Amino acid sequence: MNRNASCIFFAIVLVLAVSDGTFAEEKKNRGDYLTVQIAVIGPGDELYFWWGHLGLIIEDKLSGTSKFYDYGVFSFDNENFFLNFAFGRLLYTSTVSDTRDILRRYIETNRDIAIYTLNLNARQKEAVMRAAERNILPEYRDYLYNHFSDNCVTRTTNLLDDALDGQFYAMAKSTPGRLTLREHVRRHTYFSPFWDWLLNFLMGQGIDAPSTVKEELFLPSEVGRVLQTFYYIDANGAKEPLLSSVEILNTSKGRPPVLDAPRARWPYGLCYGAAVSLVLLMLMLLSKKLPAGRVLLGLSQSLLGLFFGLAGTVAGFMTFFTNHDYTWHNINVLFVNPLLLAAVPLGLKSAFGKNENGRALSEKILKGLWTYVFSGGVLTMLIKLSPAFYQQNQVTLALVLPFAFTLSFIPVWIGKIPHNPHPSGKRNPEG
Repeated sequence: MNRNASCIFFAIVLVLAVSDGTFAEEKKNRGDYLTVQIAVIGPGDELYFWWGHLGLIIEDKLSGTSKFYDYGVFSFDNENFFLNFAFGRLLYTSTVSDTRDILRRYIETNRDIAIYTLNLNARQKEAVMRAAERNILPEYRDYLYNHFSDNCVTRTTNLLDDALDGQFYAMAKSTPGRLTLREHVRRHTYFSPFWDWLLNFLMGQGIDAPSTVKEELFLPSEVGRVLQTFYYIDANGAKEPLLSSVEILNTSKGRPPVLDAPRARWPYGLCYGAAVSLVLLMLMLLSKKLPAGRVLLGLSQSLLGLFFGLAGTVAGFMTFFTNHDYTWHNINVLFVNPLLLAAVPLGLKSAFGKNENGRALSEKILKGLWTYVFSGGVLTMLIKLSPAFYQQNQVTLALVLPFAFTLSFIPVWIGKIPHNPHPSGKRNPEG
């Protein structure tokens, strides 16, 4: 072998030896090059963004990349999207994107952004990265979404809990929550009275039970709260804070703040219900003198039946025929259900019917229908005395019972009760 060939040979051997050692060291200490962060994104404009969002960020100094792992991606263009959504079979997808692009988009859409850097060792960070990369593979990236138990938050905290050998969820499951799940939902909807009432109306008893911190972790903001106080035990038995630092990357402008606890809405519901009852009472008095009063009273009952009948139909459908488990066992369907749709034709017939006997029959059936609604509402109040069947439906009761009472047979029955305890009209002289 000549001198030049020998030099080349030894140079190749040297490069291979150095390279092999470098890659071995890189593989051995892969997690030392990683920074793991959780991005908590505040509410957005669309209804499905009102509860915020959460993503996993992994910065890799070795490759010079920063990846944003997102478990909350869906598309309206998916096949049968709205049908699947209605039945609780909404498919979500896990994706990965460049962190700077994603965060810039959230800043442009006026969202709060807080970045939580986690205090994890190399092994734990590498475990999180491997699990995150696995979850974006075609065979693992899709999952059935559930608002409370399987969403962008829970998918991320699952990875964190695995890296901490179960310590994160062990604490969360054993610690009582500060609010029920319904109350957490309503912290984010209070600023919209209609949606606040409708969503509250459609959800069943399951979200009114006392919660644990684990169950509260369906909300991005609650993850941020827990991260700031959580400590874990490392391999050496030392107590370590999970959170290394927090950076407020963006603060939204002009958005309603998320409440720390929900506001009581039943007084507002009672005011609305009483106002409707007062209008109906005036129309009932007017209907005895003017045809216009009868027409307006019949139309009012049709509109009430249409609105609450449709709401009750949706509630009944979600209670009995869908996979939305948080809408099951909804006590509201006992008094607000599809039967109220019968008030639509009956009210129209009462308003515009030519035959007086037909109108009178429609009005009696309507009174019977509203008597059923009022009685059903009272029944739910009695059922709620048992903790096993408790549901926070005070707002719906406060809204519906006043006008149902006014339109029912009950005032008529009360009016027929004799008020004089002495039928002869004579008073007891000793009285």
